[in-house]
Amino acid sequence: MAMNLRLSELQRKSLRKVAAQRGISMQAAALQAIDEYISHRSQKLATNIARIKSEDAELLNRLAK
Repeated sequence: MAMNLRLSELQRKSLRKVAAQRGISMQAAALQAIDEYISHRSQKLATNIARIKSEDAELLNRLAK
């Protein structure tokens, strides 16, 4: 899917710098950043769900009855 991404001047310069440091295109750098964000978000969600299940186990058991 084609998509236009409007970046501020600072974001564009930062993305260009990161891409150059990694030896990849700006598009590849942006896609990697999106993938990392999605992965981190999923991991954070799973961690928080596990924490809530542990901390509120008694309450969850009572509600399940």
